[in-house]
Amino acid sequence: MIAGDELAFARLFGKYKGFIYHFVMKYVNAPLLAEDLTQEVFIKMWENRNNLNGVASFKSYLFTTAKNHTLNSMKVAFRSEAALGLVVNGFIAERNNTEDDLLHKEYLDFLRRTLETLPPRTREIFKMCREQEKTYDEVAQELGISRNAVKNHMVASMKVLSFSLKKEFGISLGIFLAIVSRQ
Repeated sequence: MIAGDELAFARLFGKYKGFIYHFVMKYVNAPLLAEDLTQEVFIKMWENRNNLNGVASFKSYLFTTAKNHTLNSMKVAFRSEAALGLVVNGFIAERNNTEDDLLHKEYLDFLRRTLETLPPRTREIFKMCREQEKTYDEVAQELGISRNAVKNHMVASMKVLSFSLKKEFGISLGIFLAIVSRQ
């Protein structure tokens, strides 16, 4: 492969693609994403084939490359809502109903406890926007305050919630909201 032998590369791809795919699936738990990442790993291997001269174990190097590429891709993916949705949906599909119910209850209890720490007006506005699904304009009109005041209360509540989630569960607000809203 180092010399650019495409047939040798095709054999390596055939030999290792299944292993790499299953390895990547453990990280992303999304079949289409795992397929894409597996192909990207092999593309990286082909593009960097001239740097393989000093590699003692191709298999170890391949799995290390797969792990690094997957983790780097996940960092980027978590900045993209579409990719985040794929990963979250993959994990949600794998959990059983009992786990779902317990986790959902734990998250809702956490949400309730966190909301109790907010000032009453901020808590009220959060519930109107999130639970009653009212727009900022609707909440502003109903409470007789400006839309900007509603927005400021929501920003404050989201900051508190985001900080608490990171501290308690080590997850982002986006992941939390995706999990809770799927129930």
